Amino acid sequence: MNTNNMSQAWVLQICHGYDGPFLDCARQYAVLFADSPYKVMTVYLSGKYDAQVEAGSASDEVVFLEYSSKALRGLKLGAIRAIRRIASERNFTLCIAHRFKPTYIACLATRVPVIGVNHAFGVYHRRFRQWFANAFSKRLMLLGVSNAVRDDLRASLPAWPEARIETLYNRIDIETLKAQQVTREDAREYLGLPQDVWVVGNVGRLHPDKDQETLIRGFAKALPDLPTGSLLVIVGRGRLEARLRALTEELGVGHAVRLLGQIPNAKYYFKAFDVFALTSDHEPFGMVLLEAMVAGVPLICSDCGGGREVVDSVGILFPQGQIDALSQKVAAVCTSADGELKNYRSSMIARLNDQFSDQAVESRFWSLPFLSRLS
Repeated sequence: MNTNNMSQAWVLQICHGYDGPFLDCARQYAVLFADSPYKVMTVYLSGKYDAQVEAGSASDEVVFLEYSSKALRGLKLGAIRAIRRIASERNFTLCIAHRFKPTYIACLATRVPVIGVNHAFGVYHRRFRQWFANAFSKRLMLLGVSNAVRDDLRASLPAWPEARIETLYNRIDIETLKAQQVTREDAREYLGLPQDVWVVGNVGRLHPDKDQETLIRGFAKALPDLPTGSLLVIVGRGRLEARLRALTEELGVGHAVRLLGQIPNAKYYFKAFDVFALTSDHEPFGMVLLEAMVAGVPLICSDCGGGREVVDSVGILFPQGQIDALSQKVAAVCTSADGELKNYRSSMIARLNDQFSDQAVESRFWSLPFLSRLS
């Protein structure tokens, strides 16, 4: 055993995989330790080795265990043994685990304090998971990515002190994304959109939770009040694609709705949109809202879940599922004066810096009482 590894203090971060937003989630937590005495090892339970993922993890060491989904079902004994072996080779003082399975593995494979980061609603609704959390409550802290998720966790675990279940918002590397986002003209060319039309944008899985059906119906109702040639552009794929395409034809707006499918690095092209609309009914946070804010795109968001917390005071909210209200908001943004939109953009940048930047969240993270034992 290398004695240098045992003298250096390490933080172990365990992620189920790096698909979707979870690579950036790993980065978000790794950079919190950039100016600390701790090194960070990030372990991905699933997913093949990828040099870009390794670089994007912002960690001192990255391990790809490359388990299949089948291997991560049930008791997950193989993953527990692998993490136990890794833990024996470093002086780990803390483990950060994203989602329940990594939290379960971290608690069983290590003896260090564990922070379980929760990115969804309903994680601890099941009786077994409640029992498990209670069994490890002395060295387990839970974080929700929004107050809405935090409150759901607290309701699931009513015996826990509130200080053991806190909020730590997702965040974004503002300057890096600014540099990556292309101009409006280039974004529209890449996405195959006309340069001279008004565009409502949406990015997300085609899933009932994202409720793009309400978005399409609201856009269809607003269309007569929008400029000629206006488009609704939806980026993403999922099991509802055929149903949503059929809906556009049923409503007679197939010519005005474009379902573009999956676009790699879609966040680079948000300036193609004149307004960004998120109509989810189950939105734990809404990273796409931050990406749209960096692009300076006005926001319309359903008044529920974590999205409401992101958009609060810098965007337009509508009652979730209310088609008439959504159509009115879409038309209102279209007719907003340039000065009003400029004020929106200024407010969004200020909110990003105050609440959702790496720097803003770093101070909040280190103030968590759970981390006092690391100081």
